[in-house]
Amino acid sequence: MKKYIKVFVTSMLLTGAASCSGFLDKEPLDQLASSTFWKNQAEVDMALAGVYARVLSSTFNHNTMFWDVMGGDLCTNQGNAVIPLAQGMVEPNSGSLVSSIYSECYQGISACNFFLDNVDRSPITDDVKNKYKGEVLFLRAMFYFTLTEFYGAVPMYTKLVSINEAKVAKTAKADVVAQILTDLETAIAQLPNVPYNGHAVKGSALALKAKVLLHNERWEEAAAAANQVITDGVFSIFNNYRTMFLATGQNNNPEIMMSARYLNPDRSSQGPDIQFAWHGTINPRAELVDDYECTDGLPISTSPRYNPANWRENRDPRLLLTIKGFEDKVRNSAGVEMGFNYNAPSGTGYMPVKGLNWDALPVDYNTRSEQDWVLLRYAEVLLIYAEAKNEHTGPDASVYSAINTVRSRPGVSMPDIPAGLSKEQMRQRIRHERRVEFALEGKRYLDIKRWKTAETYIPTLVDPGGVRRQFNAAKHYVFPFPQSEIDTNDKLEQNPNY
Repeated sequence: MKKYIKVFVTSMLLTGAASCSGFLDKEPLDQLASSTFWKNQAEVDMALAGVYARVLSSTFNHNTMFWDVMGGDLCTNQGNAVIPLAQGMVEPNSGSLVSSIYSECYQGISACNFFLDNVDRSPITDDVKNKYKGEVLFLRAMFYFTLTEFYGAVPMYTKLVSINEAKVAKTAKADVVAQILTDLETAIAQLPNVPYNGHAVKGSALALKAKVLLHNERWEEAAAAANQVITDGVFSIFNNYRTMFLATGQNNNPEIMMSARYLNPDRSSQGPDIQFAWHGTINPRAELVDDYECTDGLPISTSPRYNPANWRENRDPRLLLTIKGFEDKVRNSAGVEMGFNYNAPSGTGYMPVKGLNWDALPVDYNTRSEQDWVLLRYAEVLLIYAEAKNEHTGPDASVYSAINTVRSRPGVSMPDIPAGLSKEQMRQRIRHERRVEFALEGKRYLDIKRWKTAETYIPTLVDPGGVRRQFNAAKHYVFPFPQSEIDTNDKLEQNPNY
């Protein structure tokens, strides 16, 4: 995939990238599908690269870390636009994530539909064509899944439409999910069962299928899809938790199943190191830090190994591979101790570690990051399986095995979870494991929403400055549609209570 990013500009033109004001601005797409394109393999590859480039948008790159602000694991500062959303001030004209997630997903869907509507005109072989279609169907499923997670029922398009044709009512969420699963079934059948190499593969589609089913409480099916990934044996736990999120550990990584990919100098990012290692825009909360166990597998409330005077001692190794103290220095790959020139103090006393490259220190505006943002990985498949299997039939031996495989990663080596847990006790262990394993990866917000715990947990949080967060269960489980889309599409009914 990285070699395709070089044609990013050209391919984005092919997929209507010029549309920024809203996804309904699609007139150019009708004109670009002309007989002058799709005439050889290179042009099809360019179009495919344009579809993948949509994954580099803020909805699918490192900016999803800001979702964990809304999920209560992080605070942010400097007047960041996510602050009012996290504090319950969510309105159709909020801008920020309310509009960007909607528009970026639909721009991705338009790119997918443009490719699918035209690729059959190319002279490439059917085998290659079907593989490419499988990749694009996987991406379309990912875009639609993200929309359903944030907005519920949404307008659905499976082919290119004109502006007038795009003015349609919402499709029921269950029907959108059905289309997502249909796309994924086709992708599973047409994609090769090989390790991830920048292109979606069968395991990627199976993992996303399992995730979609889990989030829709279809436990038995979710467990079956995840178990197929496990039994196929193509993916495995990587042996270095830190470098999995850095460029040095990401090529041919056996755990990564889908990512937003970067490569200097052609496609670099100014995001993670500048935003988080210099500007210091996110601060992990004490609630997250305190949830990490001690090395004996016990919570800090009961472990004799916990030292209240030093929160770093005797803790789950994932803690210090994810979070550091604001004043803590780090060592780069040459062993040189490096400090930070943060633009602002931490409101919580903590700063992020995961996904930040200490070899880039000291960071400035010339810094170009190329660490990929991991979207799906094998550890999530294991915990999807554990959760779905536990919800369906209870905590059998396979549930313990899946969780303990994640905990026993080399360099982490946490003790196995205790035997004899009830279904309810296992549910809490799995939820804890997801929180610490995927901390700062943008998954927590969607987790507490699907567990329906957001309405009780979020109001317990007080942000620096003394503002208590709010979460209105009558409306905040979904975002409102952006007001600009309501104004443009007179058939689109606003979500309840907005």
